[in-house]
Amino acid sequence: MWLKPEEVLLKNALKLWVQERSNQYFVLQRRRGYGEEGAGGLAGLLVGTLDAVLDSTSKVAPFRILHQTPDSQVYWSIACGSSREEITEHWNWLEHNVMNTLSVFDSNEDITSFVQGKIRGLIAEEGKGSFVKEDDPEKFREGLMKFEKCFGLPEQEKLVTYYSCSYWKGRVPCQGWLYLSTNFLSFYSFLLGAEIKLIISWDEISKLEKTSNVILTESIHVCSRGEDHYFSMFLHISETFLLMEQLANYAVKRLFDKETFENDLVLHDPLQITKRGLESRAHSEQFSAFFRLPKEETLKEVHECFLWVPFSHYNTHGKMCISENYICFASQDGSLCSVIIPLREVTGVDKADPANRGVSISTKGKTAFRFTEVRDFEQLVAKLRMKCNATSSPQHIINTEVAAGSASGSTKDVDVGLSKMGQRDNSKTVSTEALMTVYHPQDAENLDSKMLKEKMKEQSWNILFVERGHGVSMFRTKKTRDLVVRGIPEALRGELWLLFSGAVNDMASNPGYYTELVEKSLGTCTLATDEIERDLRRSLPEHPAFQSDTGISALRRVLTAYAYRNPQIGYCQAMNILTSVLLLYAKEEEAFWLLVAVCERMLPDYFNRRIIGALVDQAVFEELIRVHLPQLTDHMTDMTFFSSVSLSWFLTLFISVLPIESAVNVVDCFFYDGIKAILQLGLAVLEYNMEKLLTCKDDAEAVTVLNRFFDSVTNKDSPLPPAVQQGSNLSDTKSDHPKVDITDLIRESNERYGDIRYEDVESMRCRNRLYVIQALESTTKQNVLRVVSQDVKFSPSDLEELYELFKKEHFLSCYWNVNSPVLQHHDASLPYLEQYRIDCQQFRVLCHLLSPWSHCANRDSLALWTFRLMDESSNCLINFKQFACVLDTMYNGSLTDKLKLLFKLHIPPAFTEVESLSPSKGGDLSKEELIHFSQLGVSYVGDSLESDSLKSSPEKVKGKVDIQAYLKQWQDELLKKEENIKDLPRMNQSQFIQFSKTLYNLFHGDPEEELLYRAIAVVTSLLLKMEEVGRRLQNPTSPVKSPVAVTEVPAEIPRQGQEESSSEQTEGSRAQSLKGSHEWSFAFEQILASLLNEPALVRFFEKPHDIKVKIESAKNLQLKVRTRM
Repeated sequence: MWLKPEEVLLKNALKLWVQERSNQYFVLQRRRGYGEEGAGGLAGLLVGTLDAVLDSTSKVAPFRILHQTPDSQVYWSIACGSSREEITEHWNWLEHNVMNTLSVFDSNEDITSFVQGKIRGLIAEEGKGSFVKEDDPEKFREGLMKFEKCFGLPEQEKLVTYYSCSYWKGRVPCQGWLYLSTNFLSFYSFLLGAEIKLIISWDEISKLEKTSNVILTESIHVCSRGEDHYFSMFLHISETFLLMEQLANYAVKRLFDKETFENDLVLHDPLQITKRGLESRAHSEQFSAFFRLPKEETLKEVHECFLWVPFSHYNTHGKMCISENYICFASQDGSLCSVIIPLREVTGVDKADPANRGVSISTKGKTAFRFTEVRDFEQLVAKLRMKCNATSSPQHIINTEVAAGSASGSTKDVDVGLSKMGQRDNSKTVSTEALMTVYHPQDAENLDSKMLKEKMKEQSWNILFVERGHGVSMFRTKKTRDLVVRGIPEALRGELWLLFSGAVNDMASNPGYYTELVEKSLGTCTLATDEIERDLRRSLPEHPAFQSDTGISALRRVLTAYAYRNPQIGYCQAMNILTSVLLLYAKEEEAFWLLVAVCERMLPDYFNRRIIGALVDQAVFEELIRVHLPQLTDHMTDMTFFSSVSLSWFLTLFISVLPIESAVNVVDCFFYDGIKAILQLGLAVLEYNMEKLLTCKDDAEAVTVLNRFFDSVTNKDSPLPPAVQQGSNLSDTKSDHPKVDITDLIRESNERYGDIRYEDVESMRCRNRLYVIQALESTTKQNVLRVVSQDVKFSPSDLEELYELFKKEHFLSCYWNVNSPVLQHHDASLPYLEQYRIDCQQFRVLCHLLSPWSHCANRDSLALWTFRLMDESSNCLINFKQFACVLDTMYNGSLTDKLKLLFKLHIPPAFTEVESLSPSKGGDLSKEELIHFSQLGVSYVGDSLESDSLKSSPEKVKGKVDIQAYLKQWQDELLKKEENIKDLPRMNQSQFIQFSKTLYNLFHGDPEEELLYRAIAVVTSLLLKMEEVGRRLQNPTSPVKSPVAVTEVPAEIPRQGQEESSSEQTEGSRAQSLKGSHEWSFAFEQILASLLNEPALVRFFEKPHDIKVKIESAKNLQLKVRTRM
């Protein structure tokens, strides 16, 4: 590798380097101790230790080239190499391309200048576009070379960054380098002759956390496959941990969560991932989640500044965050003040108070936001003006209002604008009123005490709107949260839900979108629509709005439209309960966008088949219980109780367990504070019932305690009619449990657990996501092993190791071949056995590593035929059960089973004529040839994945559950009887020739090789004689030339070097004799009977093989084999 020229003092360097070649201008040196017997003694060990600790590839690489100028002690390092071949190639290039040119220069300075310029040019050409995105391209280039030299991973493995750190092996720290790449966490250390090399794939990590103890002040703990690894002494441990967390979660998404990953265009190409890109992405995700902005928003700039708060008459310090479409501000002085300004609302951007570097931003709501102490405020003003094309002309303000619609005002204005632009003639189908206003209109004349309280609440909010603004650009402060905790008034609930959730931004950005979705989705028939129809009347059935066609139709339209918009989620139970509550307080289109905000931003991965998001938040909840309620943790023997009892709390935001009039107050807090509100309330509920829970003897008793508590929760200020309130309908027999007001419960949860920070919750989510995914994967593995163990004789431990190797091979192909047309990523919607499958190329690798017949000369052909035999559905993929069963036959099958397998490999559909395009390779097949031959006979390979998913998963046919298909599939598996050898087809001449060749190849290298060759020759002669006699009996008048004379084997088999030539002559002569007759064929019974007569053959096929040795070897070689490929 060419290096940026650096000065080297040769006098000191001679202690560490040995000169191998030199000429007038260049010197080639070898690192002392490298390539010497005994590693060069003590000097070699010390040099190796230095190489591992120091951060310079020119010192680490075992070879280097220096440029020298005559009569000078200063040399310049210009190249280094990890092997003699690499450095020799560089040396030869210099001799052929540079040496002759240097003689024309007059001065040494000119020569040095020319060489340096040439080397820099080579580096620029070599790394064109490769390292442009890195902070320090030259340093990163050196680190990359060391990474490739130490671990030998494929070129496609993208190094993201590397750090100097210590790895704790027992109680001893080993100083070295930690390398973070797209698929692996790698560590390398070399100290005084002790080399430590560690490679952990991200998908194997179940725990990743920052820890500290007496010995390690701060370290990173990594748990992989039950083994703990600790890394410490980082210069910037927080930065390192964040990148590790991102890469681990990226791998989890890519390998386990197909839908989420495919929708993520940023991470879809692993080669585009850089340290800077990951850091930028983390900041953008935190920004959009905190301010509830669309996920597409990317954080562009951050400015520390002060914002003038007019109603408090002071400047609050914080950060201004700018993205493509929004200007946001969050205070950092404890005032909890935040502002969101959409650029669509901005009417002017001006300089204000240049002495204080001020920026003034005017909006349509007649509000001006004044930021001061803004660094580079003049440039910022120019940028913002360009972004929103804002000027101070009144005409522009009018045009902007007409174009954008008044999203900052009341939701009525939004609705009018949208109805003009998008709804057209569909106003009859899409409801434009919240169901609560239709079924429970407020009587302004007859106000009871509850209605008076409700009006007072409304007045408090109106005062807030006057002070802090009304709409999306309002100031959000501690007072806003206090009012939310008290409960949002019924009349303002829909509008404020839309505002606090950020759904108002989605709605304003997509006018007419919902109406178009309704038009497209109505009348569609899928699995999701069937489930929706089944659950429609189960959604708040006690509420009058959902006892009529009005509410049911609106619910159907919203759920069907969302299933059409997001088919990956489609429909999940609990969505109907949540949407029905949204429809009570929001107009239909608003309810749709609220559902989008909940499913896609606020509760990610909640509403899919595996509800991963809910499981992650339950794990976070358990972690918070351990911290805040330790006495409850000590009492409970199994923490899974909290997971099982709290699942409905998270999925339905407490709507399914609380009376409706109380649950809506919880939803108020959720839209303002996010999942933090649900976690806080869950802790408050457990603490309130602490004493009773500590006396419970089992889970059932604890569940009863919590259910009675939820039944006792009321909302004394709810203005809803008694007929609708669920809490008021309870009988007085439960009066032994004191009533609990929801407002008091929420207030208490905020006071006690309000110090739980949003950043901490997100960090716990990331950490627990790895654990949850690995737990789900463990469940999948146990189910697969339980099914497969019934059909094989492998021990449970061996079968588990085989599964891990099988799954690893699947992932190794995913690492560097994301867009393979045949290869499927993990799909959790498929049955357990079908979730991981491999293609022919992957099967060949495993076959070479694990098969007892892998020494065979035509092992590629054998692997191909075996794969074709197992690929019964002709989709070019096989599952673990098929893989394990064929290996079980090879290792644990009887003599008959093994011979039957070999026989079936040499007849259709498994057998196909194989001819390599490269005769020099012998029996080896290239990847392209292997794929070509594996697809022969497949009707249409392009649809293989789709057709297979239809076969293996009958519910996907037309989106409906086909019960008959399931029953038939189950019956076929149950009735799959032992295959009768009489049912096997006969083997023709060409197949028999290949069968004989395979046997000869199998016997090569066996201790009884001579006996086996003689035995197989006798068997083939006997079979041909039997066939000849049979034909003569059938047709005595037809003279047949006997092939026996040609195929008879000499009594003495030539030894050693003559063995192979004799077998080739025998096969060649037999082939000639068989070509003369076109009707020769053999039944399996004939071949079996003939082989059983030869003791040597019987001993060979009954010889036991130990798969444990093969498994251990495969674990060490699997990655290396993939790297070579």
